Amino acid sequence: MIKKITFLHLALATLLSGVFFSSCTKQFLDQTTTTDLNEQSVFSDSARTIDFLTQIYTNIDFSFNPARFDGRAGLDACSDEAEGPSASVVTAYNEFATGSVNSYSISADAWSISYQNIRAVNQYISHLPSVPFNNALKQRTRAEAIFLRAWYYSILLKHYGGVPIVGDSIYDITDKINTTRDTYENCVNYILAQCDDAASDLPDSYTGAEFGRVTRGACLALKSRVLLYAASPLFNGGSIAQADPLKSISGYPNYDLNRWKNAADAAKAVIDMNLYQLNEDNDTKPGYGFYEVFQKRSNVEYIFQKMKDPGNSFQDLELLWRPSSRGGSTITGSFPYQNMVDAFQMKNGKDITDPTSGYDPANPYANRDPRMDYTVSRNGVLMYKVNSAPTVLHTYLDESNGDGFGQGTPTGYYVNKMCDENVVPNWFNGTQRCYPMIRFAELLLNYAEALNEFSGPNSDVYAAVELIRKRAGLVPFNLPSGLTTEEMRSVIQHERQVELAFEEHRFWDVRRWKIAAQTDNMMMKGMRITNLGSNNYTYEVVNVRQHSFREPMYLWPIPQVEAAKSTDLLQNQGY
Repeated sequence: MIKKITFLHLALATLLSGVFFSSCTKQFLDQTTTTDLNEQSVFSDSARTIDFLTQIYTNIDFSFNPARFDGRAGLDACSDEAEGPSASVVTAYNEFATGSVNSYSISADAWSISYQNIRAVNQYISHLPSVPFNNALKQRTRAEAIFLRAWYYSILLKHYGGVPIVGDSIYDITDKINTTRDTYENCVNYILAQCDDAASDLPDSYTGAEFGRVTRGACLALKSRVLLYAASPLFNGGSIAQADPLKSISGYPNYDLNRWKNAADAAKAVIDMNLYQLNEDNDTKPGYGFYEVFQKRSNVEYIFQKMKDPGNSFQDLELLWRPSSRGGSTITGSFPYQNMVDAFQMKNGKDITDPTSGYDPANPYANRDPRMDYTVSRNGVLMYKVNSAPTVLHTYLDESNGDGFGQGTPTGYYVNKMCDENVVPNWFNGTQRCYPMIRFAELLLNYAEALNEFSGPNSDVYAAVELIRKRAGLVPFNLPSGLTTEEMRSVIQHERQVELAFEEHRFWDVRRWKIAAQTDNMMMKGMRITNLGSNNYTYEVVNVRQHSFREPMYLWPIPQVEAAKSTDLLQNQGY
């Protein structure tokens, strides 16, 4: 008898074209494929059940993915970090750059992928009592699944504000589905409760084949992130909606200072686990620990990571971001703006605009924060080619290899964040890299920000920020004494911009701080370099693209294909 699995309709998740999740290497229950497997077959077999759970992990990085939109670029190109690649069709990154975001053309991935995986978690939990696992494995994997459900809800929350919470429900096509959006507060409380539930049954770490699965620390760290967002100006009484019900859906209707304390306490709980620390190495060369952490499959800084298969010669970032002369793609990848490059201070910790910093416009890359070169590839750096020792990268105008300004890069720069300096794309060397979903540096900055907002820049705030600056290789790394809350806020926002660049933070940070109307509503710049010969260059900052920002863009529109299914599913303000 031929059997075929068909998804039960769930209007919330656009699942008519969905698949029943299974193996991490093959979706063997894809509804378009004839198969003898059904739900009973999967959940009566322990190996297939683990594969089903593992499959729910595979999309944890979709929002982070630097090639998220059409395989070309990610949220970095939707912000003031980078210019996206040219495209002949409407792309999410161009919509955000031009301010043309609307519910009809916006990517639906945040809605559909999240709800598909939430449904898969519910299926897993519903079958778990009859799965042939021992009690300990049932308990642990249930906790993993519950965390993953919280993870996907947290992605929905930062995109849209409050969303419908489906609980443990698995809807049938004949069911009346609740499409009413829950309040922002209810969604936050639900995620926190899920994290607490999961944390109570998860270990602190794994070894061997289990490495990379959810830990107790990941649960506590997700709480820290969710509470930090909840305390931030956009959501803590600063909703862009003027009246209920959308006002309560878009955030808390009223401001509460104690939300900052809750966020600080949540970050401190992770710090106090004493399991994580910054990967520091300033002896090999300044800031080398910052580079090295992204090359280590297992390290002391990652709290939650997206595992990758090193057996596949994992070179996705090198292929995406390297110049074409170094094997990179010619049609994908983002290009850092001069605005991003200028955010990196001098090695002495002073802004380049400070007249005492030592910054030289005629030699603009000298003596800069070491994180700059580990984040951005620019004219004059050494970089491998195939079958070649490292050679100098040239990005000046009319450069003969096609890497220059207006040829390979519209800004004069390429992204270097997380890339392996020893890897050449499309060659025989691979990487051990995983994607950092949450790392300890973020937790330190979460703690510093929340504590500063609640009680001012005390010694704990200073200590957390200075740990980040010390690892970066700044000398001196110490901050000036006597900073005000406002001054420390600027320091923390700056550190998040440079420390967490190209890790899916900047896009959300400027929104939750409610400053995107300034940062994303301006002319973005690039660097046009002219080669005078004999290693002499002139540097000219030039216009690249005018970014436009409208207030509704603080939240994403719910895709119209979903909003049209029910009048109960309220659209976000301004869409």
